[in-house]
Amino acid sequence: MSTQAPWRAMGLKDEEYRRILELLGREPNRVELGMFAVLWSEHCAYKHSKLLLKRFPTKGEAVVVGPGENAGVIDVGAGDTLVAFRCESHNRPSAVEPYHGAATGVGGILRDVLAMGARPIALLDSLRFGPLDDERVRHLFAGVVAGVSGYGNGVGVPTVGGEIRFDPGYRHNPLVNVMCVGLLPRRRLTRAVAAGPGNSVIYVGSATGRDGIHGATFASDQLGRETEARRPSVPTGDPLAEKRLIEACLELIDQGFVVGIQDMGAAGLTSSCAETAARGGCGIEIDLDRVPQREAGMDAYEIMLSESQERMLVIVRQGYEEQVHAICRRHGVPSATIGTVIAEPVLRVRHRGQVAAEVPVQALTSQAPVYDPPAERPADLEQRQALDLASVPEPADLGAVLLRLLASPTVAEKAWAYTQYDSEVGGGTVLGPGRADAAVVRIPGTRRAVALKMDGNARYCQLDPLTGGMIAVAEAARNVVCSGGRPVGITNCLNFGSPEKPEVFWTLKEAVEGMSRACEALGTPVTGGNVSLYNEHDGTPIPPTPIVGVVGVVDDVDQVVGMGFPGEDLVVALLGETREELGASEYLAVIHGEVRGLPPRLDLDLERRVQAVCLSAIRKGLVQSAHDCSDGGLAVAVAESCLVGGVGARLDLSFAGRTDALLFGETQSRIVVSLREGDWPALQALADAAGVPLTRLGRTGGNALIISVNGAEAVNVSLTDMDKAWRGALPASMDTGGGT
Repeated sequence: MSTQAPWRAMGLKDEEYRRILELLGREPNRVELGMFAVLWSEHCAYKHSKLLLKRFPTKGEAVVVGPGENAGVIDVGAGDTLVAFRCESHNRPSAVEPYHGAATGVGGILRDVLAMGARPIALLDSLRFGPLDDERVRHLFAGVVAGVSGYGNGVGVPTVGGEIRFDPGYRHNPLVNVMCVGLLPRRRLTRAVAAGPGNSVIYVGSATGRDGIHGATFASDQLGRETEARRPSVPTGDPLAEKRLIEACLELIDQGFVVGIQDMGAAGLTSSCAETAARGGCGIEIDLDRVPQREAGMDAYEIMLSESQERMLVIVRQGYEEQVHAICRRHGVPSATIGTVIAEPVLRVRHRGQVAAEVPVQALTSQAPVYDPPAERPADLEQRQALDLASVPEPADLGAVLLRLLASPTVAEKAWAYTQYDSEVGGGTVLGPGRADAAVVRIPGTRRAVALKMDGNARYCQLDPLTGGMIAVAEAARNVVCSGGRPVGITNCLNFGSPEKPEVFWTLKEAVEGMSRACEALGTPVTGGNVSLYNEHDGTPIPPTPIVGVVGVVDDVDQVVGMGFPGEDLVVALLGETREELGASEYLAVIHGEVRGLPPRLDLDLERRVQAVCLSAIRKGLVQSAHDCSDGGLAVAVAESCLVGGVGARLDLSFAGRTDALLFGETQSRIVVSLREGDWPALQALADAAGVPLTRLGRTGGNALIISVNGAEAVNVSLTDMDKAWRGALPASMDTGGGT
């Protein structure tokens, strides 16, 4: 029998337990200890990252609601309509139960946006897995994609974009980050606050079961044999119940009955009650006997910590309780008045006629511990950053290299995944998956739209987290620009290992600094997000993975472009310049088996100017397509534009350095565009005025990609062969166990 102290079993440290004793002036009972454990977990309290997050710029002319609420809200100039958005991680649940872990991640992020009074209009996902030659990885990949599609399709919200990468570092610990975007009229903006003593606390949604108890603490621990043995049951989602819940809650808010609303997500009733009360500077008293329950004999501990899905806590103006219940009944959504807002700033929980818990709300929330752990540059970083290009042989057949890169699972077309998603439901999708660098979704009743993207490159952060953090923001924003959007706000998921390891914390700190610098330079404040730490398996951390979600404003929905070359005899050009950089590249990893070197440099001022020229050119109708150069470099970007457009291209390039660096290096701040010959002078004038390099590369046409470098043919690959490599790679890997 285990003799482990109860607080340690719940994930609390000895010093944290001593702090609880000081705050309460007594020993907590089991229910109270469980409440502290979940709200003081890393997942809820951000105790190792809170100080770092203060570095992010959070204010901007478009920001209406910044960090601290369920989702950020921005004004995109669409009249009365505001945009709410956030991203969230569901890594640990997806590692142990991929379908339900991913599905409930989608359900949770939908409710975060709903809690602001917004109707969800779009979902995106950012996924990370190990190599597809591993049977378990294929199981996880298939299950996660099915979970995202099953829930998003079922609830009727389109999954319009995202990105997927594969790396051995995620073999045991996949990452599932999801982003939701919603629209709301300004008058419907709602906060997660409990205010007004005497107002009612109403439970709205599905009944409570025993699923997910201590899910928040499980999400704050590393995976391994010990945690696998004590993992909680992963909640199961019901998208049809969520759909009814969305409609009921939006009607309640529209009717003016709602003071505040909060999702019962991580930590369930405990977090929703404590956090809304803390924001309102008051308290809440609830009676658990009134909570709808789907399992018999549940005790107070189980009810307070359950993470059953499709539940909202609604603070309702006194006297309107019956109207609220009537609306819920009409939508087929269970509801129950379970408590009252009180002036005393405590969370008081009654059960079976007794006080089961009574804790000051600030003790659970703002008085949670905050750590500033030691940070130490990894001892082997310089060794990993060292790269002597003279020791890297240039392949003789660069066309074969291009095909191998196109077939690399990280580069290959992701239609195997996104065709399982309904990206068109709701009728607002203008550019969906696979058509452009970012998704574009219309704002009803206006000419405006939002351009949406999630992105991140862990390899860059492994080798230089400061630069990697900057590039994560810059590339996601660049993708939004390539579709015709002006980036105005950012959300993020910071996926890292244990912050108690100085080398991991140093990496996190550097990445946050890099992201902050890029946000400041590009004018994209952070409105909120999520931190997911302790992503480790048996002590080995995942690659450091900051994921950035960007929302951009499209002024005129007709002024958007895709990534594919739309026809023959168009000029192909490059905004930006190419340097001899191969460090941290997909080329170096796939072709030479090396993950080393410095990632490409990033000049934030040049990045800003390149984005501005591209956006202006799109809005003036000067370019017919735009595609960012990223994984695989220039040759892969041009090949993808050929494949999506269904037309070949002939390029004639000059370069003073290595040909493989020209074709496959990942120099930043570069965008491949196509345009009519007659529009060249106007584009050249825009580029010259901004001091942005502009290079004519060649023309579209034919059924092959032919690239000459310094007068000699370097690549000659047919569209058919490229298509087989790019479109065939993922289906072949999933069908045959990793072969392509």
